[in-house]
Amino acid sequence: MGKQGLIQKLALQQKLSPQQILLMKMLQIPTIALEQRIKQEIEENPALDELPDYDENEPAQSDDDDFKNELDDSESDEFDLKDYMGEDDIPGYKLSANNYSPDDNDRKEIPFSGGKSFHDYLISQLGLRYLDEKQAIIAETIIGNIDESGYLRREINAMVDDLSFSQNIFATPAEINEVLSVIQDLDPAGVGARDLKECLLLQLKRNQTDYPEESFDLSILILERYFDEFSKKHYDKIIKKAKITDTELKEAIDQILKLNPKPGNSISETAKTNHYIIPDFIITAHNGELELILNSRNAPELRLNKTYVDMIEVYALDKSKKSKQQRETIQFIKSKIESAKWFIDAIKQRQNTLMVTMNAIMEYQKDYFLTGDETRLRPMILKDIADIVNLDISTISRVANSKYVQTPFGTFLLKSFFSESMQTDTGEEVSTREIKKILQDCINEENKSKPLTDDQLTVILKDKGYNIARRTVAKYREQLSIPVARLRKEL
Repeated sequence: MGKQGLIQKLALQQKLSPQQILLMKMLQIPTIALEQRIKQEIEENPALDELPDYDENEPAQSDDDDFKNELDDSESDEFDLKDYMGEDDIPGYKLSANNYSPDDNDRKEIPFSGGKSFHDYLISQLGLRYLDEKQAIIAETIIGNIDESGYLRREINAMVDDLSFSQNIFATPAEINEVLSVIQDLDPAGVGARDLKECLLLQLKRNQTDYPEESFDLSILILERYFDEFSKKHYDKIIKKAKITDTELKEAIDQILKLNPKPGNSISETAKTNHYIIPDFIITAHNGELELILNSRNAPELRLNKTYVDMIEVYALDKSKKSKQQRETIQFIKSKIESAKWFIDAIKQRQNTLMVTMNAIMEYQKDYFLTGDETRLRPMILKDIADIVNLDISTISRVANSKYVQTPFGTFLLKSFFSESMQTDTGEEVSTREIKKILQDCINEENKSKPLTDDQLTVILKDKGYNIARRTVAKYREQLSIPVARLRKEL
């Protein structure tokens, strides 16, 4: 019985062909990565070529070419050239969807700015410090353990071991702390701190002359003695323990809030290579009608390599008995051409699947794409679109994942338009994203001295017809990266 069940299980398993696997992989690639994937394929497969300049007078190869694996039979020396190329003399493929936007020619190349990394910036400053050879090595080790935010993320004793094993340098914790104090004096202020408290104190002390003396002393006091109460916004406790007034506390905290909790970001954001989001789709609106464009600039026109096709033609015309080496050559060429055709077909299917899927999403959320009003978003799950385009849910998921769409209201991750639904008091189905938008608006408009609690937000949403539990409100608030009411409090 067990054996029969195993046989049935194996029979039900879906077997994917190499072409299907290739297509699934291509669907997952966003436009920004597709160009590199195509270049890689061209480098690995000499039978695949990029068509730089398309001549409209050049006959295009038929899209329905099918070829058979006749050389799999070791006794067969003959094969039909038509299996590998169409009836036209030049087997050129033009993979153009004829849907380029008018500005595509001006945007084919995006300049990327480069610069020193955050760590390079710190090391360059060491040249202005008086450090001996040993201290310089210690300094570079410390900088190597500073993260992009500017914090030292390794214990002093651990760096003692690192220097001993990797650099053969024996340093004491005191020597490392001495060099660390030099690094903490570098720009930006606060770099090399081991926690937030030390980071803020370093910045305050560096810029002491910028603050009134009383406000500065109180700010230092708050960070050194009442940092836990400050981080949790227990302002009443600070006022009571420090015996100060509300006004004095507000002035001191205002000085602290001007500091940068992640000093490294100010350098790394401008020094590192810029990253641009290249949309996979572009939606425009004209007189109440939507137009969808598939961004195809990173999908160059591809064709079979003419040299390889000519080689196939030469061997095909030669009717003499072929040697083993010739047969292996023919088999190699055939496999490369076959692989190239699979890849070209996968690109075409990818473009078609993307367009069909995105068009369904655009029509489903037409009210939103025309107005930009998030409350007009309809509840939409993967199955809704899968049913419309008659594709598998997993295929829709691959299309939605890591793809961006440019709209008149901004560029968004495609999967952000998918959301669950819930019913209002009137029985109307609304998107959970609509509820999150209302929740966000309520918090933006709240009195920051008395921020709304989750219970109060629940009551407000119920008054608006959204009957949801407090724990659901808390979940949506966390998904929006909004802290609890106590941490949103301002003086």
